Amino acid sequence: MSNLATAEAMIAAYNAQDVDTYVSYMTDDACEANYRGAVVREGKEGTRSGLAKAFAVWPENKAEIREKQEIGNYVLFREYVTRGPSTDGSPLVEPFEVVAIYTFEGAKCARVEFVR
Repeated sequence: MSNLATAEAMIAAYNAQDVDTYVSYMTDDACEANYRGAVVREGKEGTRSGLAKAFAVWPENKAEIREKQEIGNYVLFREYVTRGPSTDGSPLVEPFEVVAIYTFEGAKCARVEFVR
């Protein structure tokens, strides 16, 4: 499977809120982070638990891939994210765009960085 196909499969799992499948495409020490900034979710287990918590708050959360490109060990997506109403009473999050940079080591994703 190409890195592009793997990243697309990650988004499909994300949209299905299937955290186990999502992290199955990642290295054990993978992380999600803000671009050039703080790590948001550390390792497979941190990503699994962080996404599970987010999905519990926003059960309608989805990411639509609007543009995509594969460059070497990187996949870039321009994503349109909608959260929908929260279950914890927090204010509605307006839909937003993000550029997600997926970095691959071999066949697995080692890092996802978000530019927002």
